[in-house]
Amino acid sequence: MDFMMNRLILALLLGAGSLAAQTWEVASPNDQVRLVVQLKKGSGAPGSPRSQARLYFHADYGAAASRVTVLPDAPLGLSLEKLDLVDGLKFVSASAPQSVEVSYEMPHGKRRLCRNSGTGLTLAFRNARGRLELDLRAFNDGVAFRYRLPETDPHPVKLLTEQTGFAFGPGTRLWLQPNDQVTVYAPSYETYYSNGVPAGTVSSTGLGWAFPVLFQTGDGRHWGLVTESNLRDQDSASRLTSTATGGVYRIRFAEPAEGSGYGAVEPSSARPWEMPWRVIILGDSPASIVESTLVNDLSDPTLLKDLSWIKPGRAAWSWWSDQISPRDGEKQKRFVDFAAEMGWEYVLIDANWTIMDKGTVHDVIRHAKSKGVGILLWYNTGGPNNIVTEKPRDSLFYPEVRRFELAMLRDWGIKGIKVDFFQSDKPAMIKLYRDILKDAAEFGIMVNFHGCTLPRGWARTYPNLLSMEAIRGSECYLFDPVFPVNAPVQNTISPYTRNVVGSMDYTPMALGDAKYPHLTTFGHELALTVLFESGWVHFADDPDQYRQLPADALRFIRELPVAWDDTRWVAGMPGESAVLARRKGQDWFLAGVNGRTQPLSLKLDLRRVLGPGSHRMTLLTDGAGPRQLRSEQRPVSTAEPVLLTLPPYGGFAARLTPAQP
Repeated sequence: MDFMMNRLILALLLGAGSLAAQTWEVASPNDQVRLVVQLKKGSGAPGSPRSQARLYFHADYGAAASRVTVLPDAPLGLSLEKLDLVDGLKFVSASAPQSVEVSYEMPHGKRRLCRNSGTGLTLAFRNARGRLELDLRAFNDGVAFRYRLPETDPHPVKLLTEQTGFAFGPGTRLWLQPNDQVTVYAPSYETYYSNGVPAGTVSSTGLGWAFPVLFQTGDGRHWGLVTESNLRDQDSASRLTSTATGGVYRIRFAEPAEGSGYGAVEPSSARPWEMPWRVIILGDSPASIVESTLVNDLSDPTLLKDLSWIKPGRAAWSWWSDQISPRDGEKQKRFVDFAAEMGWEYVLIDANWTIMDKGTVHDVIRHAKSKGVGILLWYNTGGPNNIVTEKPRDSLFYPEVRRFELAMLRDWGIKGIKVDFFQSDKPAMIKLYRDILKDAAEFGIMVNFHGCTLPRGWARTYPNLLSMEAIRGSECYLFDPVFPVNAPVQNTISPYTRNVVGSMDYTPMALGDAKYPHLTTFGHELALTVLFESGWVHFADDPDQYRQLPADALRFIRELPVAWDDTRWVAGMPGESAVLARRKGQDWFLAGVNGRTQPLSLKLDLRRVLGPGSHRMTLLTDGAGPRQLRSEQRPVSTAEPVLLTLPPYGGFAARLTPAQP
């Protein structure tokens, strides 16, 4: 810590004589990651005037001898109603650097025990209109910053624009998602990711780029991911502008038409006001990105004392294979029976269960209880934010109605709800997400959000949030004629982007053909059950499809964990392939997919995964055809790599168990 204090004092002394070059920095405990803030005059590029001293930041990575800037200078500052905190800022004070230690346990997610170490620093600035503080953090796996308005004022102030931008250096490649056009069903983070496009690429929708944004530096040596975390009730979820004016993508708020026009676009709050974290995960390989828990690490700890009722698990789900089935009690009982047969914890009854024929939902609930299977029920958010007619709606939007409904579900013995059709990132909807989670926790109800925003760390604050959609998932085999062609590539991007920031309800393992048949192999579809992390895994297909699987494959999905003790990246490149390993207890589950039209040869080094000694691997790969699976048993160890060849659009899954002495 003395080293950090000396560095800070040196930076202040170097900048003391010139307002154009005051510099502060905070470094990670391993000194590999640095966040640097400067108060200086700009370059003259758009948004960076030479005539005004403004705040800028950049991020560096690497040991001192080889350190490079991975994110070049980009602007900071806030423009609020009657309170501009961009120009005329003068340095007031800097706190002493402080150690930041994060340690918590998650009942679901990519890692059970989450720990991180960082260094924190707070900078204070003032102009004639008010005071602005910057909280800075540097961890070994990335950096983050947030704004604070520390002065006390009970009257809400509106944030008009956030000047924050992100600049990417020459040759940088980006994997990022155009923000949705506003429709009856969008935005819902379901566009296709652009695959390794040059920095500066313009969004195809004209409505900005959604978080998270994955990048690889021009020299190919470093990786990063940009997103946000810890949104509270008054905040707006944000995205980046469509164009990189002056080389900088800036923060952009929601569109006025989102949520059927309901709610204000700009966030507002009384002061003091602590805003969301801007998060940049950094590393020298995709492993640093995939394995990071930084989004949750920066979020508010949970206030829940008892988490024992929060149970991740597998769910049978009828809607994908038969969209009318939630209205049919007898069909739902069939899926209950299959869940019991498989030892799965849940059945999800999807939209329109309130108009069920051939029995009532209570008949299904009683049947499920007799089989030891929990029931999850679908809900429409309802209210003024959408005009979607699927039922039940208008039961969760209004606080008094919502609390009555949740108390009723608790009394029925319902374990969780799937809440759909939010269609807005405005502050009013961010508050609705959090209100649903808070009230559901009080009544012992778990939650899955669909038609929703991106995970932003709420699973740590409200661990009863088991999963979120925000992905173009397997339901699109029913709606989108180009989905089968795009899915193989998208499936190799999601582990490095969307799934990094939180659980992802893709509803995997669609083996049968919907309206638009899948081109992926059975091995690819099986791999997604491990490759994609979700606190609830909803198996998409009909029981008869799964019953035809070979015994080892059926056993694999029967015993599949969904809450992991650890997660490791093994191999791959976004847009081409992905191989991950996830651990439960002493067993590792390994899975990989090929997104290319050519076979893929893999040479998997498992030294970062396996400990000493040998393991027994049950390997499930594609058979003679794309819709066949074969299994084999083989010993593996760290002494030599695992060699596999995946067919076009193929995949594999494996379970590795320590060999008995």
